[in-house]
Parts: sequence; C-alpha cells; structure tokens
Amino acid sequence: MALLTFPSSPLSDGAATGDSRGSARPPVLAGPLRDRPLPGGGTARLSRCQVDEWPRPVARGDGERGRDPLLALGGWGYFDPGSKTPGRGRFTVHAAVRVADRPLLLDAPVSRGRVTVDIHGPHGEGLRASAHGLTATVVDEPRPDGPAKVPSSGRFRVAPGKPLLLDIDLPAGALCPGHTLHDVGRCSPTDTNDAANCPVVTLTVSDPAVRAHRAAVTGRSPAGVSERLVAISLEPAVSRT
Repeated sequence: MALLTFPSSPLSDGAATGDSRGSARPPVLAGPLRDRPLPGGGTARLSRCQVDEWPRPVARGDGERGRDPLLALGGWGYFDPGSKTPGRGRFTVHAAVRVADRPLLLDAPVSRGRVTVDIHGPHGEGLRASAHGLTATVVDEPRPDGPAKVPSSGRFRVAPGKPLLLDIDLPAGALCPGHTLHDVGRCSPTDTNDAANCPVVTLTVSDPAVRAHRAAVTGRSPAGVSERLVAISLEPAVSRT
C-alpha cells in the first residue's frame, strides 16, 4: 500500500483514509538537540528541530532560481510495503532534473553525499525533519521497483525532453521527536484542501556539473555560479525580511 502526497493535491494520508482529526502538536523539547550522523551516511540536523526556518536555503552563488537546469518535485510520501513484501516502510521524495537545450551529464551515483531533504511543518511549527549528506537514486519510472542501471560510461545523461528521475529516501533518524515516517508529511488539519495547511518539502541537490552547465548556458565564468539545484513544494508568496 502506498500513501503519497503530491504538491498539486495537498490531501494528507490521514485525509485519504478518512481521518479528519487535526494533527497533534509536536512535543515541547526539553532543550536543544544535537546533530548526529545517520547510519547510511549523512547527518540528521536535529539541532534545528521545531525551528521555523524559511524554506528556501540561502543561495550559494548565482543561478539557483534559474530554470536550466531545473529540479522539479514530483511527489512525496510514505510507502508501506505490507506484510507480504520484503522491506520496511519509507518516506520518499520524488523529483526530476530537466534541461532546456543542452544535455547535462551527472556522475553516478548522483550527488553522492550532497543531497538535502528538509520538511517544514505548517503554521510556524518549524522543521519536522532534516537530513543532509544524502545520495539520490536514479530510477526509470515515477513509481519504480528499483534503481536504474548505471550506464557503462558511469554517467547519467539528462537530455532535452528526457528528464532524469530521482528518488531520495528520508532516513528515520532525521525525524524530530514526535514524528514518524508515516506522519511527517501529514497536513494539519488532516482533511484540508488548502496547501498552506500542509508541510513544505525542500530538496537541494549539489553537483559540480550543474555549475558548469549554468556557466555554459549563460556564457558566464563558473566563478560565483551555484552548483545547487533547489526545489520547494510551496514557497510563501511574501518577501523575507
């Protein structure tokens, strides 16, 4: 059974199952938590739990708001394999890298140790989960059974009209107290049709090839050009002051 939340349809898994109760507020933390390494690699940024951050990270150079290349979210949510299928439940963010006219080549594994997933709760709740230093998995289909085969060249090719599909699993160790992989993407109230009542997912993918691509497209020197791709499910339509 798969429970997925999409940017264009903010109904949570609770709403999908008929649960119209509002989500409980997270517990009051006794004190600040410490960041800690994750078993599969990367870091859980627990020190920022419940901190109400702006969903877009501070830019690390020019081009992060550009559209060539572009990182687009395709959906996210909890997947339960069920009792008859091997594996544990997981929360996965689906995304795609797109280009306009010039192909982009990304070394495999894509952005090894340079992927970040942040989940911000609605209504000023603050961060529900934050994992840095992850690695993206390339897949062949939007809802895959496994990773795509790595080309013999050792690089994945993003071509015009042929996006590269990525899956990023959120480690359970990156969850803030009071949340599980099943409910970290839940809206509040759960039966809402307003995206403002749902968590905001921020995904960043860093790769030196992105910087080179942007420089080639714009004709600029790579110096000062960002190597990050940033995708945000819903950015507040107000200026940050």
